[in-house]
Amino acid sequence: MEQPEISEQLFKLLNGEQLENKQHEAMMLLSVTEDHWPHTAMISVGEIIALSRTKLRLAMWPNTTTTGNLIRTEKATLVLFYEGIAHYVRLSLRRLPLLADSLHTRERFEAEVVSAREDVAKYADITSGVQVQLKDNEAVIQRWNETLAELKM
Repeated sequence: MEQPEISEQLFKLLNGEQLENKQHEAMMLLSVTEDHWPHTAMISVGEIIALSRTKLRLAMWPNTTTTGNLIRTEKATLVLFYEGIAHYVRLSLRRLPLLADSLHTRERFEAEVVSAREDVAKYADITSGVQVQLKDNEAVIQRWNETLAELKM
């Protein structure tokens, strides 16, 4: 069943807190290219923050295919597998101004949740999702914390 907000479980994952405990979680951000093909990018908990259950912010690397798609279409779908549930979140995006004195240059977007759907199968359990192993935990988590602080501005 689709809802106009993310679940409390997803909100807690994306709230920008305790990143060291969430560092292995990765998600897929789907957008559409100019020639109408699906495009998938992986994002981390250090590039997205839930301000509420209906409003998220994203920090994207500039000049990438994904960023260009988000600017052009103002739409994306966030897909993640977390705690045994597949989550599909449709987002309506608005580009935010660049921060003049940003520590990490990113294109910033505010996202309204259009719909959120959770998916589980009666016949099988999801045992894992996309997981990553950071190469330099301290440096990456510090950058994530700085990026998320700038997303709140």
